[in-house]
Amino acid sequence: MNEEPAVLQVLADYYAAFSTLNVQAFLPYFHEPSLLIGPQGVFAAPTHAVLASAFSPAVEGLRARGFGRSELSVHDVKSLSATAALVTGVARRLTVDGNELERAGVTYVLHKADTGWKIAVLILHDVNEAGPGSWSSSDSEVAAPPK
Repeated sequence: MNEEPAVLQVLADYYAAFSTLNVQAFLPYFHEPSLLIGPQGVFAAPTHAVLASAFSPAVEGLRARGFGRSELSVHDVKSLSATAALVTGVARRLTVDGNELERAGVTYVLHKADTGWKIAVLILHDVNEAGPGSWSSSDSEVAAPPK
């Protein structure tokens, strides 16, 4: 069974929830435990409550900068097993009027739990490290609807 549509839908729903800047709205998209890896280091979150403590300062910073929504351009989706998927792409954060605040390469490892696909690992990295090869016109677009 091809799980790619289900995996991409979870990420689209996550980006829509993240775009509300309501931490409680997007926490359910993460597995317990989960792992965040980025320029600041590695953060292991055994529970959603601990994960919220990592996201709250970033969310407040985005709110102060006029954040409007996030978009994900998916570069590659790979099934690793029946319960694991790897998704790479570029995340863009936009202001309310559509100007780009920032962009980052992102890699997600999702795990299929009893409750469906969840983000188990989120890696932030340089955009040029978003995956092998060059961008093609077949890349998928996943975006939260404008507010």
